[in-house]
Amino acid sequence: MKNHDHPVIPIAQDEPSRRRFLKLMAASAALAGAGCSGPPAEPIVPYVTMPEQGVPGLPMFYASAFVRRGIAHGVLVESNMGRPTKVEGNPDHLVSGGATDVFAQAAILQMWDPDRSQAVFRGEEMATWGAFEAALQARRPRFEAAGGAGLAILTGTVTSPTLAHQMEALRARLPAVRWHAWDPLHDDGATQAAQLAFGRPLDPLYRLDRARVVLALDADLFGAMPGSLAHARAFTTPRRLGAQADANRLYVLESTPTLTGAYADARLARTPHDVEAALWRIAARLGVGPDAGRAADAALDKWEAAVAKALDGARGAALVAAGPTVSPAGRALAYALTQRLNPGGGPLAFIEPVERSPLDHGASIGALADAMRAGQVDTLLVLDANPAYDAPADLDFAALLKRVPLSAHLGLYRDETARAAGWHVPMAHGFEAWSDARAHDGTASIVQPLIAPLYGGRSVHEILAVVAGAGSRDGHALVRATWLGPEANPRRNPPDPGSDMEAGRNRNRDAMQSDAMQGDAAGSAAVAVDGSAAGGHTGATAGTDADRLWRASLRRGIVEGSAAPAVATGAARLPARPPAAAVPALVALFAPDPAVDGGAFANNAWLQELPRPLTSLTWDNAALIGPATAARAGLSSGAVARLRVDGRAIEAPVLVVDGQAEGVVTLPLGYGRRAAGSVGEGVGFDAYRLRTRAALAAPPAVTLERTGRTHDLVFRQREVDMQGREPVHVGAVGALKDAARAGATPAQMRVRELVRGDDGRPAPREREAPERESMYPERDYDGYKWGMAIDLNACIGCAACTIACQAENNIPVVGKEEVARGRSMHWIRVDRYVAGPRTLFQPVPCMHCEHAPCEEVCPVGATMHDSEGLNVQVYNRCIGTRFCSNNCPYKVRRFNFLQYANRKTESIKALQNPEVTVRRRGVMEKCSYCLQRITRARVEAERAGRRIGDGEMVTACQAVCPTRAIRFGDLNDPASDVVAAKASPLDYDLLEELNTRPRTSYLTRVLNPDPELE
Repeated sequence: MKNHDHPVIPIAQDEPSRRRFLKLMAASAALAGAGCSGPPAEPIVPYVTMPEQGVPGLPMFYASAFVRRGIAHGVLVESNMGRPTKVEGNPDHLVSGGATDVFAQAAILQMWDPDRSQAVFRGEEMATWGAFEAALQARRPRFEAAGGAGLAILTGTVTSPTLAHQMEALRARLPAVRWHAWDPLHDDGATQAAQLAFGRPLDPLYRLDRARVVLALDADLFGAMPGSLAHARAFTTPRRLGAQADANRLYVLESTPTLTGAYADARLARTPHDVEAALWRIAARLGVGPDAGRAADAALDKWEAAVAKALDGARGAALVAAGPTVSPAGRALAYALTQRLNPGGGPLAFIEPVERSPLDHGASIGALADAMRAGQVDTLLVLDANPAYDAPADLDFAALLKRVPLSAHLGLYRDETARAAGWHVPMAHGFEAWSDARAHDGTASIVQPLIAPLYGGRSVHEILAVVAGAGSRDGHALVRATWLGPEANPRRNPPDPGSDMEAGRNRNRDAMQSDAMQGDAAGSAAVAVDGSAAGGHTGATAGTDADRLWRASLRRGIVEGSAAPAVATGAARLPARPPAAAVPALVALFAPDPAVDGGAFANNAWLQELPRPLTSLTWDNAALIGPATAARAGLSSGAVARLRVDGRAIEAPVLVVDGQAEGVVTLPLGYGRRAAGSVGEGVGFDAYRLRTRAALAAPPAVTLERTGRTHDLVFRQREVDMQGREPVHVGAVGALKDAARAGATPAQMRVRELVRGDDGRPAPREREAPERESMYPERDYDGYKWGMAIDLNACIGCAACTIACQAENNIPVVGKEEVARGRSMHWIRVDRYVAGPRTLFQPVPCMHCEHAPCEEVCPVGATMHDSEGLNVQVYNRCIGTRFCSNNCPYKVRRFNFLQYANRKTESIKALQNPEVTVRRRGVMEKCSYCLQRITRARVEAERAGRRIGDGEMVTACQAVCPTRAIRFGDLNDPASDVVAAKASPLDYDLLEELNTRPRTSYLTRVLNPDPELE
């Protein structure tokens, strides 16, 4: 395995000069003149402020949706003078709740990526849209005559009502058209499990706010699973500030470390086979299912007994969630067990599937491959999918694609499938095109563009309109007609009034009517950005009911009342247990990468440089194995191993991970790209080459062989032991038993006992708060006094705060080699510690110390206190001595050793926040508590003749946090949220023995361990 040539930054030169580094910086800065695009032609509606009230230079926010794996996440996109620059969560969206994940934050960089496809290609030659349309038109007579036979359309996961209606209309005209679906991360087993349990496909809704005991079996509820933001927020809400730490308890049995497992009160790592067997045994203990015996493993048997007892004691509020590695029969058993434990409903409900595309993606892509092999596909359209890279390896999809007489690919990049297809056409980004999509609970959002397509891309809706020969190819008109009916677009022929499609439109219109009435009652009806619509595509006169309904939905970002109602399922059928099979000594577990997902974000430099939450690895992937597995194979971290699955082989570096189940090799997907762009090509190894159709159903057997070579893995953090200094304070609600798990003592686990105070809240048994004298002068703050409290009871370690800060503050990427030198530029890092069997997270921004050691050593006063107590950095004073960084005990200051930010091209302004200075080489930088946002809030408050209200000023890291772990506000406001947090007896300062008196403090992490297991 060759080492990838990552960007190397020359130390001796004034400017980075290597071609690859320039490409990397270009992708990070969004160059290539993309910022010259204007607004979309159709009217778009801001979230709150009407355009007439807008002030040049102040940002406006537009409610839209970020769609990943087909599922919508409600967002607000910030636009600065027509340039989208930042993504925030939509607080009105019940699923996102005002938060986002790392992918939504990084989507803005993806939109400005100059490596995106910018032209139509026919083979290796550039072509035109006209030529592509002519090629499709030439085949239309054949389709019309054959009823669509020979025409196949491949999409990813589709929840878009508009796209579904287009496909329904196309198949009504051409019944023989075949619609196939493929998403490499699609959970086919969930549909199969519901089919076994209820006789029909259904989507589960996990309502963790109603659960007191949760058992997650290889189910990453807080990370990879749909609805993760809502799950994390619901479960952590009662634990905030340690107020009700024993309100719920989380048990996790999993094969590889996840965010859910890291947060668990009790976690055990076992193979997928052991996980499933444990489920059947736990169910049998609770009287559900046949007798399954006892575990031969004493530790596992004890764990199962404790979990069964806890579930039994939480009847009415007990949840069992099984993930993708559990068989469909096992997951059906989990549904049945949860039903039996909660006869009145409880924390599990079911809805009709939100997905409108074929539900079994493995079977669908297999059927398409068989048809292609048999010569039954004359024309294939691949819409926003990349099967030549990520389809099962035994299909050899790229080779089959070349057999199809006319194949066309629509995508953001000219990727592996684009290069294998006969035609490639560029796709408009989600922030450049009209569409719609549903969240995991069915809540619908209208996706409105903020800018015209930068590179002339088209949406999926427009391409399907071309294929169908529709009279209108306008995405705006197509989406609008879906929700308002044919009267909103008189030029479109109305469908059969008795059809299901028309009935659905009537329901949509009723929901939007309700929303508009509520909006008008509040006096918040919005108006269009532009009073005129291009080509008259609004379809209704301004001021009509249809127009008001449309804008009401755009303004809020959701269609009111569109969430899917729970369905009555009846009692779940108990499935038959799958027959016993031979258990391999070592199995391969394919998993999405926390940074690049399944590969769609491989060219995103922000995500490539983001330390992975559970390994701190950057710019790479690695095969994860446990310590005992590594010892048996004679491997250590960084060693390159040869992995074989069913006769297929790849080479990959291994990473030894505590908490990884022995006998399991986790292979992160999404790397080894051959056509991703200048940032992502050649990074890491391609695990898809081992993933066959059989591996979709169950983890396959794998072998490990030493190659004798090594590979440089780069980590942001290598030391995970707290070394007795206890930067993360941890407490347990009840007394720990003397015999701690795995023979460790409570002292070794760094767990201190907490007791209940008079108010019922957990409190330390002894809390020392000595008043230390200092030579620093005391300061009084008569105005504002800003501070932050980070609640470790709510933090799940997702690192969304890191990416949000990067997007807000124009923080550059530096590349793999610079990260290896310790020069990463993130202003807020998430430290990870291992204490016994537990993983602990701690976000660390600048502490804004009242007695700041950095200020006293700067020879030019570049770092100093302002009148509101902020430790500010004056960039144009800094001469780069780095004395401040050397004197900072928290190591939160970042130095521009080289010109990391590309300042050579004017179009850099397209991506960057105009309110934040772009730093130059030789300048120190750090967290500023989002000073630009404080200034904006202060100006608005002063204009109104008042003080800044609590919650009015929100930092980027605070806004993005899915669990609301970060609290920020004015310490001079006794009613502020941050004052309440700091008043908690659990509040403490990091390295408080140094007496720096930081403005950023933390709240002790309070655990709710099972006394049976401690």
